[in-house]
Amino acid sequence: MKARTFCQTLTATCVTAAMLAMSAHSSAATEGWKSFKLYGYNGDARSETSFDAIAKPQKKYKLCAMIPHLKDSYWVAVDYGLTQEAKRLGASINIYEAGGYDNLPKQISQFDDCLASNPDAILVAPISESGLGPKMMQAMKKGIPVISFVNPVVDTPITSKIFVNFSDKGYMTGQYLKTLLGPKGGLVGVFPGPQGSGWAEGFLEGFNKAIANSNVKSTNPKFGDAGLSIQTRLVEDTIQSNPGLTAIWGTATAAEGAVGAIAEAGMPKTIIVGHSEDQAVLKYLAQKKIAAAGIEYPVMQARVAVDLAVKALQKQPVLAHYAVIPFVLTPQNITTIDMTQEAAPDGFQPVFSVN
Repeated sequence: MKARTFCQTLTATCVTAAMLAMSAHSSAATEGWKSFKLYGYNGDARSETSFDAIAKPQKKYKLCAMIPHLKDSYWVAVDYGLTQEAKRLGASINIYEAGGYDNLPKQISQFDDCLASNPDAILVAPISESGLGPKMMQAMKKGIPVISFVNPVVDTPITSKIFVNFSDKGYMTGQYLKTLLGPKGGLVGVFPGPQGSGWAEGFLEGFNKAIANSNVKSTNPKFGDAGLSIQTRLVEDTIQSNPGLTAIWGTATAAEGAVGAIAEAGMPKTIIVGHSEDQAVLKYLAQKKIAAAGIEYPVMQARVAVDLAVKALQKQPVLAHYAVIPFVLTPQNITTIDMTQEAAPDGFQPVFSVN
């Protein structure tokens, strides 16, 4: 999300807040960032903890990172967090993006390229844990710390990981939608994301728990790549097949595409809830065209992942698993979030290498 674009839809207070956020973005790049609240896991038990920005190390570390794509502003925010934190810590980083969730072979090849570059540590947001698991294990056996972030790694033993509990987030957004629909319920079009990603299935599991034993019913879930064009087509097809649709729940890009799709279909009362966020979703939230979205602070996930890698390289203790504390954002509370944790600043273009 670009803060200035987002705040154009809001009040003068928000514009002032955006200017302060830009200043905060600049200082965060050089001076560190304020303590970030997370869940830390001890086995299956979790408790709230605070993660503080680490000091710049004396050694310059060489990192590489892999992300699924840069098709939306969520992953641009991740790129921003990775590169700014590497700059702050004096590290080098090379970022590989696979071009989409249907490009697992490319990400596997990129992992090989990363490994061949002899990095000190590897950061990976895997398209699929089952697909990348053997590669992550290969790096670990070579003594290279592996940090996963944003996308889930559940079974592969790696150095550390940070992502949101997707089932929790699906449940929270599903509960909010159920409340909006009221006792009468309604029919919801469901768009979890790319099948096999792990996170799409987690979101759907939580959503189904939220609407169980209620008058809220769902269409058959439509899985697909997270790109806007594919998600919009899935939404349009579902609208055409279900003229009685009362709500849409799913990916940020499904929510974004749904805004235009329901307008074109003449269904202005259809409620839209995103299980995740990007620039367009936040803009439409401010305009009250989207009712709610679950957020998970992509900039901070990326910053923490870089810090976890450097802490591991310096033999400092890290937990094996951290989880973002999710939050349901609405038009009523949207001005309360810290934009430096959520989005890249206005005008930022993806960076693939910091030396």
